[in-house]
Amino acid sequence: MQSTAQLYAISRATLYRLLRGERRAKDAHRTDHGRPRSMPPPEIQRWCEIVAAMKVRTTNKKGCHLSTVRILQLLTEHGVDTPDGFQKLTPGRLTASTVNRHLKRLGYDHERMIRQPPAVRYQAEHSNALWHFDMSPSDLKQLKAPAWIDADRQGAPTLMLFSVVDDRSGVAYQEYRCVYGEDAETALRFLFNAMSRKTAEQSEADPFQGIPIAIYLDNGPVAKSAVFKRVMESLGVEVMTHMPAGSDGRRTTARAKGKVERPFRTVKDAHETLYHFHEPATEEEANRWLARFIATYNRGDHRSEPHSRIDDWLAHLPADGVQQMCAWERFCAFAREPERRLVGIDCRLTVAGVTYEVDPEFAGETVVVWWGLFDQELWVEHGEERSGPFLPVGGPIPLHRYRKHRKSRREVRADEVGALAGKLALPRSALSGEDGVIMLGTRRQAGPANVPVRPFRDPDPFHELVFASPIAARRAIADEVRLPLGKLSDDDRAFIDALLSGTLARPEILAAVRERFPQGRRGGVG
Repeated sequence: MQSTAQLYAISRATLYRLLRGERRAKDAHRTDHGRPRSMPPPEIQRWCEIVAAMKVRTTNKKGCHLSTVRILQLLTEHGVDTPDGFQKLTPGRLTASTVNRHLKRLGYDHERMIRQPPAVRYQAEHSNALWHFDMSPSDLKQLKAPAWIDADRQGAPTLMLFSVVDDRSGVAYQEYRCVYGEDAETALRFLFNAMSRKTAEQSEADPFQGIPIAIYLDNGPVAKSAVFKRVMESLGVEVMTHMPAGSDGRRTTARAKGKVERPFRTVKDAHETLYHFHEPATEEEANRWLARFIATYNRGDHRSEPHSRIDDWLAHLPADGVQQMCAWERFCAFAREPERRLVGIDCRLTVAGVTYEVDPEFAGETVVVWWGLFDQELWVEHGEERSGPFLPVGGPIPLHRYRKHRKSRREVRADEVGALAGKLALPRSALSGEDGVIMLGTRRQAGPANVPVRPFRDPDPFHELVFASPIAARRAIADEVRLPLGKLSDDDRAFIDALLSGTLARPEILAAVRERFPQGRRGGVG
């Protein structure tokens, strides 16, 4: 620098200033710099495309692929089939250094070919518009004294961390669950707690609640469960899963999503590391400690807004409030699994080790049973008719307490057809061909708090709350009083007509019928 400054008769500081500006020295190039000399530009570009495509085609999951030298060797000795026909490179026309230089100049180098497309960041407009749901094994792995252990499996259950995160605010709700794997039953129990209103003490620190519009999760066993999908459909929640791996070109689709994975890392770094000093003894104690930490986490700063996560959730609630969660009993009614079973001749069937007794009309029939994951009620579907609920029964009936099954509608129809069969008379002319035969012995016979909430809209798929139609209500009333409605008095029929004209609610109708027809009265209940 000093000799250059003396040569041009300037100071050293001036030389540095000139080098920092636009007069900085540039490399000297040939006049044809950047233009290929071994072959025309379109041809060299075509060979660069072929080399780049072979690198992409031979790349494995560890990133290994064919080198440029090996590709040129294959193109020279064997050639390659392309959509434009068979291509074979003339020996000695291209070298690896030349191809690598033009790959980088034209943008066909392997680093650019495998680079991810630009990411699109999104954020929901309102709270509870989208929840991210996932589960992750806890760093504690297992509890020393788990509440339950499956005798059929070896070892204690894994302590799993379940989490939902609101897309808009980043508010998280997490629970510990001891499980042997990702199962829909545990996931549904967790989601019910997340959507339900918390207790009075918890609501002050954690007002997070309500049914989301959509829930986003991976393509694991929970998302593939038919029961999980049916429960979410009953609640009006759209289930969204990420695209399978390799289904969208170069974009990685089946990968962890940061909005649900980040709280996992925070809990494991800032909370579970303290388990080295004190480990929770039970699942209930672990959840109590975790709830305290999550409440502190939700009071932390929002990812972009100048307030906390929980304040952002409260500030962006929908105009009509969050969708209120249903009661546990109704939630259990949604979580029912269909299974095709054959009813025994004794009107009994066994589901999951529990024996049920159904209506006599299903004896010997193949039916579809709906049994609940969380309750002991059973519904039976045969054709388009669904009956129930049926509760578990004990063992065989003692000998001296035998009682006869009440005749079902099928048995009544069979008796009527049998009686009719014995009274039919076929004319003699059907065999002899004679006319004017008089038939004897035939006669006609008569026949037989701070958070605004919206009320939960119950879909009632099994018609447990409201009868499907007035005819279904009349059938239920006839079964309740154990007498055809046609044999009731005019006053009783007028009472039933007035009752059905006012409501079709099952509890109200059955309560009114039991009050009108007490036990001991002809046509009474019981």
